[in-house]
Amino acid sequence: MRVGSPVRPGLRMECADGRRLVLVQGAVPVLFARQRVTHRGLHYARTGRYVSPLAPLRAERARGYAEFAEPGGAAWTERWAAHAEAELRAAADGPLHEGEWRLSPDASGWFVDRNWSHLLPYDTDRGHLTWFGYGDPDGDARDLLPLRALSVPEAPRVKAYRRRYREGVLPPVFAWWISGLNVPVVLDGHDRLTAALAEGGRPEVLILSRAADAAWLELCAKHPVAAYEGRMAALDEGPLRAVRASGEARRLARELAAAADRSGPTRAWPFPGGVPAWEAAAASHVPGWRPDAER
Repeated sequence: MRVGSPVRPGLRMECADGRRLVLVQGAVPVLFARQRVTHRGLHYARTGRYVSPLAPLRAERARGYAEFAEPGGAAWTERWAAHAEAELRAAADGPLHEGEWRLSPDASGWFVDRNWSHLLPYDTDRGHLTWFGYGDPDGDARDLLPLRALSVPEAPRVKAYRRRYREGVLPPVFAWWISGLNVPVVLDGHDRLTAALAEGGRPEVLILSRAADAAWLELCAKHPVAAYEGRMAALDEGPLRAVRASGEARRLARELAAAADRSGPTRAWPFPGGVPAWEAAAASHVPGWRPDAER
């Protein structure tokens, strides 16, 4: 997606010194975070003020899309991506701002199967996300961060989505990759996420992210191209050279395609007032939160 405006979106990351982050919607903080000094994870605190920038989904749309194409398939995914794009472009408090964006399924293999089981039991308004797991509790390894508390599996809306999951017509969850958090956050579909997990399954997830710029892609391509040239130079002459060269070309194509699928870094704006204002805002919106970020 190419987006021309706004320059500063309604839903945006802001930052202050000392690895202090805050996700702001309009003028309201919805998530505070503090990266650990060891870069092994971060502490977070939700404020309970987040509102999805997408309009509520109607059951008729979900069934119509499922009748149009096989749920989970390419055509079904493209239709839901087009729906989300239109909603996000029209949203006043969404994350889109000028630049290049992507909205696609998880192409990088980010989601680890065993970590899905951590989402429901370990979802709390204040918690810790581990990035590498050194000495951290297993439950801190979560690959998706909800921006509001997940509903209980018996909640009426979740029960309705659980029926749609069993029928095979559950819409995807829409997430946003935030590089400073090193995790996608749930933009829309918290109850759909709960429904799929409560049924023992996994939701389809479409991830919004900044597209990597040309300079970054060129840098990422340098090593695979150099390695390919080295392997080609080392190929022996003979009847199998053409076959091996073809295999090396396919390998390079896969590596370059994987590099092109990488997300660009999320932009963050300075938090007005810096560290003192950030600390005051955190004390006001998440009182008593004292993240131990120095280890």
